[in-house]
Amino acid sequence: MSDDTTPARQLTLHGAQRVLQAAIAHAHAIGQPMCIAVVDLGGNLLAFARMDGAKALSVISSTNKARTAALSAAPTGGAHADVELQVTLAHESKWTNLIGGLPIRVDGFVVGAVAAGSGTGAQDLAVARAGAAAIPGADLYDDFTPMGAEDTGIIRGSHPLPVRS
Repeated sequence: MSDDTTPARQLTLHGAQRVLQAAIAHAHAIGQPMCIAVVDLGGNLLAFARMDGAKALSVISSTNKARTAALSAAPTGGAHADVELQVTLAHESKWTNLIGGLPIRVDGFVVGAVAAGSGTGAQDLAVARAGAAAIPGADLYDDFTPMGAEDTGIIRGSHPLPVRS
């Protein structure tokens, strides 16, 4: 290997289909229809499903979650709520901080990402984790703590607005 290249790994279509099927199985198990997107490390769609009953608007958001997770190499929902709108606008609305996107990282290499949408943030994340778990050795980001506005425990702004008298 020279200074001009680095080693890389890539999620295959076969792997993406395994991720998709595992995510669908978990969504069925929790009784929540989902839109599930699986992308390669460049954020390009490899596999997608919109389960019967999943929200039509979640087609776009789940794909953006997967793309964001792959390209940022981090779970979605981890940016602080105070900056999420600015970052979304800076990325032409293709970046999202909605909870439910996970990079698929194996042996330190991001190989792709999976995301789910149509449930609560916690449900979306659980379905994405179930999908990622279909790839042996994938990091499931068990220590991830969401920080976005979608997490109902977060209040925007650190200071209350001044009261005018």
